[in-house]
Amino acid sequence: MQNVTVLSLGGSIIAPDKVDSSFLKAFKEAITGYLEADPGRKLILVCGGGAPARIYQEALREVYSGADASEQDWLGIRATHLNGALVRAIFLPYVSDQLVTDPTSDDISFEGRILVAAGWKPGFSTDTDAVYLAKRYGAKTVINLSNIAKVYTDDPRKNPDAKPLDEISWDDFIKMVGSEWTPGRNTPFDPIASAIAKEAGMRVVCALGRDIPNTLAILEGRPYVGTTIS
Repeated sequence: MQNVTVLSLGGSIIAPDKVDSSFLKAFKEAITGYLEADPGRKLILVCGGGAPARIYQEALREVYSGADASEQDWLGIRATHLNGALVRAIFLPYVSDQLVTDPTSDDISFEGRILVAAGWKPGFSTDTDAVYLAKRYGAKTVINLSNIAKVYTDDPRKNPDAKPLDEISWDDFIKMVGSEWTPGRNTPFDPIASAIAKEAGMRVVCALGRDIPNTLAILEGRPYVGTTIS
């Protein structure tokens, strides 16, 4: 029986200011070791935009103040495609399928051990792509890897009294993040993705992406540091 897990790989850990080759090298070694330990394991890696998305979106706003949200979103989506193409190439030959840019397409095949995906269309982030693919392939867990170790009760950069959470219900999480997506918005998990995950009875684990041993602990069902939303 195949065991599929989805990792939403934040652009902030792929390319925080430029591509982090050292991280990607260590991540590749850990993930390939995880796959080799059990032939039934399969992973879906969904790549965010990171610095390229932010840089191009900021440039557009500086040059053309009339740019709408859709145009900004498309720049971010193209950045995810660039990161996705890089991650797909890194994991050859474990990847035998093309980069997924539409999680609802009838043409997706998942013949390899790893499937790599990126952004789809304006209106939500790659977190939503991750949830769509999780539903499609029966994955009950999405591991959301970003530059934060846990979800807080409030933005800790603005509120010194914000507290980290080990667990939170979908209802309480959605109250915190709202129900609308805006390009470049920084939330632990996309509001649109959250609504779909809640409806599907999915579990999302938010954790620090650069802590690779912790990521392996989550994948292997061992104790880990992070916030579980369910």
